[in-house]
Amino acid sequence: MSFEDQIRSIFVEESRIPEEFRIEEIHQREYLCNGEMKKWDGPVSEVYSPVCIPGPDGLKRKLIGTYPVCTEKEANEALDAAIAAYDNGRGEWPTMSIDGRIKCLERFVLKMSEQRSLIVKLIMWEIGKSYADSAKEFDRTVEYINATIDELKDIDRQSSRFQIAEGVIAQVRRSPLGVVLCMGPFNYPLNETFTTLIPALIMGNTLLFKPPKHGTLLHYPLLNAFRESFPKGVVNTVYGRGATVTPGLMATGNINVLAFIGSSKVANDLKKRHPKINRLRAVLSLDAKNLAIITKNADLKLAVNECILGSLSFNGQRCTAIKIIYVHKDVAGEFLKLLSEAIPKLPFGLPWDKDVKLTPLPEPHKPDFLKETIADAVAHGAKVVNENGGASVASFIYPAILYPVNDRMKVFREEQFGPVIPVVPFEDMEEPIAYQIDSPHGQQVSIFSEDAGEIAALIDPFVNLVSRVNINSQCQRGPDVFAFTGRKDSAEGTLSVHDALRSFSIRTVVATKLNETNKHLFNEIVSDHSSNFLSTKFIF
Repeated sequence: MSFEDQIRSIFVEESRIPEEFRIEEIHQREYLCNGEMKKWDGPVSEVYSPVCIPGPDGLKRKLIGTYPVCTEKEANEALDAAIAAYDNGRGEWPTMSIDGRIKCLERFVLKMSEQRSLIVKLIMWEIGKSYADSAKEFDRTVEYINATIDELKDIDRQSSRFQIAEGVIAQVRRSPLGVVLCMGPFNYPLNETFTTLIPALIMGNTLLFKPPKHGTLLHYPLLNAFRESFPKGVVNTVYGRGATVTPGLMATGNINVLAFIGSSKVANDLKKRHPKINRLRAVLSLDAKNLAIITKNADLKLAVNECILGSLSFNGQRCTAIKIIYVHKDVAGEFLKLLSEAIPKLPFGLPWDKDVKLTPLPEPHKPDFLKETIADAVAHGAKVVNENGGASVASFIYPAILYPVNDRMKVFREEQFGPVIPVVPFEDMEEPIAYQIDSPHGQQVSIFSEDAGEIAALIDPFVNLVSRVNINSQCQRGPDVFAFTGRKDSAEGTLSVHDALRSFSIRTVVATKLNETNKHLFNEIVSDHSSNFLSTKFIF
């Protein structure tokens, strides 16, 4: 049996799919706007899984459902609902106490948890993520929400006291910014989306929420949870082609915060549409071309293990993936040998297969794009050094190690966002530093060495070129308490549990001159609990 036939054999008839992982088609005909599940009778988009089913015409992606393709009209209605709910900061949600908002979010988490089984299954079927990683994504999202609640309680406790300086008494708290347009990515359609949506929501903003193109259906089971947990108009969904519905929303000037995870090209276009740029705050996680440096003093087995995780977790479809590796010429041969030997140990198959590590890709055109990328590298002097590298059938492509990669190849600069590992030989440490200096991206780097002096000499330049330096470990986002951001075209704003709450709010001061009349006024307001902002209430 050829290797392509081995790949083809992972796609089985529906009758051979384990019953607990089978899925009924979901045909969504409603969307959430202004506290109502509104019916949709217009055009719909078909959702095809990367899981292919064999048939008389060969392998075909399985249809798992449809969702509304709304228009600018519905998007503007959602915007109107969010504007009305915010009501220039006077709405029920922005004026609600922190304690009240937390209770609403806790109610949502309970309702969300009731949908765990279906959402995990939808993550798996929609984007091809393994069952274990799909379940992990759901559970990590719940943990993130709970951590956000705890962090907000801590922030609010610190803000619950008055400050006195130069004869002025004041209370400083964080207040919301307004209407947020929230758009998440397909690779972590639940978790990454919620890392902006949840902090934006709990800080008192109202939301327009556009699900990602791949990973849309999995949000459908949560719409009623949003509707039942928050005041009307606080959370509104926007469906439709992004190029059709989002530019108009930005052009109104009524979006106060753009929370976007995706490409810098799209983010730049959306920001330019806004007519009042000084009023717009952007919280963006964008492109990355994270670099790994394997020095001649590296523990090669450790480096290979971490580079495999960094390059191929979820098939390399992560902004935090290692996307190019610089290896010192003295150890390049051994490193490539170990790397090539490690890939066949990664089981490939369908998302529910036991211990599967490599799965089909959700983007229909991605296998062809990656094959073109490999062909371009080969045409400019690289070789595919691992056995079966780049073999492809339908939605699946096997990882390919390319060596030696040079600056004439597309993969040298372009983000491949898939299971292709470009490896560049180097002699002088200035070479990988120069690569990072020239790169338009600046998210993370991984440095592999057992020489403390060598690591120290690399840390100091790289902390000024990227936002996270990983020592003898893969690039990654977590833990969520750590700052997650990037330089250059890789990010705007910072997302950690703490920083995200700050990103979607602004410090606001209530102050007065310290005299008996004003002391009496403040004491009366606080004692009567007549203001949710000016308060010394302590949340436990």
